[in-house]
Amino acid sequence: MSLIDKAGTYALGDRRVKRLGYGAMQLAGPGVFGPPRDPARALQVLEEVIAAGIDHIDTSDFYGPHVTNQLIRQALHPYPDDLCIVTKVSAQRDETGAWLPALSPAELTRAVEDNLRNLGLEQMEVVNLRSMLDVHGPAEGSLEAPLTTLAELRERGLIKHIGLSNVTATQVADGQKIVPIVCVQNQYNLANRADDALIDQLAADGIPYVPFFPLGGFTPLQSDTLSDVARTLDATPMQVALAWLLKRSPNILLIPGTSSPEHLQQNIQAAALEIPDAQMALLENIGGAKK
Repeated sequence: MSLIDKAGTYALGDRRVKRLGYGAMQLAGPGVFGPPRDPARALQVLEEVIAAGIDHIDTSDFYGPHVTNQLIRQALHPYPDDLCIVTKVSAQRDETGAWLPALSPAELTRAVEDNLRNLGLEQMEVVNLRSMLDVHGPAEGSLEAPLTTLAELRERGLIKHIGLSNVTATQVADGQKIVPIVCVQNQYNLANRADDALIDQLAADGIPYVPFFPLGGFTPLQSDTLSDVARTLDATPMQVALAWLLKRSPNILLIPGTSSPEHLQQNIQAAALEIPDAQMALLENIGGAKK
């Protein structure tokens, strides 16, 4: 058994993937815009992702734009048979790097086609529709029109499965009436626990929950409690934060991102980190106990 296998597996669509995957966003340049400072290092990270046994990579063609997908193709194509590549659509970048909604049928179709072309694929395994009703977090509102467009692309064979991102529990329920939803990707970590109830509901339904910014994102998690627990376990705070997520619920699939081979290996070690119940109780208090 490799280290990554200790995290276990969970169903994603019609596959089982290892619960610790990789998010490719940080492979692009600063602000997720333009090329990386060190392309060779970015390619090295991707090669080490596969060497470690990771079989779930999260990306998007609006990272760069196009940059991360082109790096993934350069480093890994032809892809291992067990590799599941997940992308997301609904945004585009302007010349300054700003994030703009792109939700019309033509824009969504072009986004899926761009992902396929830049990744060198004929069909996307999973495409997440990211709600842009509020860029900064989930906001209620109908996603019927863009989700219907993706369902039509699924019927055409360009997409195998569809997920949702940056959404509410109501939008997940409504989306299921249009097309099967195979995963939900929202912001969630030790300090951001708004989706506790949604995670539990999805677990009951057998649907994976994929937290983005599991380590806090652009503002890394800071907590004296987290640091104290990490010292007790002879681990880094970020390893503890990832291990907590793995223990939080069996349907959580992790996609921590990094552009550093060293940080990649540190993240992978979280798969084998055991957190005793006493330390779990301390960590629970960082974001408030589950409701």
